[in-house]
Amino acid sequence: MKSNLLQYLSALALGTMLTTGAVAQTTVQTTTTNTAGTVSEFSPDTIIIRSETAPEPIRYSYSKTTTYVDETGAPVTMETVKSGLPVTVYYTKVGDQLVANRVVVRKTTTTTAPAAPTVIEKKTTTTTTEEKK
Repeated sequence: MKSNLLQYLSALALGTMLTTGAVAQTTVQTTTTNTAGTVSEFSPDTIIIRSETAPEPIRYSYSKTTTYVDETGAPVTMETVKSGLPVTVYYTKVGDQLVANRVVVRKTTTTTAPAAPTVIEKKTTTTTTEEKK
């Protein structure tokens, strides 16, 4: 019985050493970056942004964990994101792919020029008749 217990403890210690030696610790460092621009295209798996700084459109993938918020941080629905809308995309680079973590929908800043005054020309003709006496 004593030898069985000794064999069991030896096997347990050997297994622990092998398991501990076999487990490699890996550290993955991710950096979240952001891009401001205008939504060019929004499809079921990608969002394409025309950046304010990059000449070419940038393609991001997104998932169910991607959050959509307004400038105050209040959640908005994914359906809010439409072509032409200004956004800031916070993303991580995974391999060659840019994955959107958070999309901040910014207010649209439409500057409209004052409308030019409308000039309507009307010509009127007045006919008067006089009675001759």
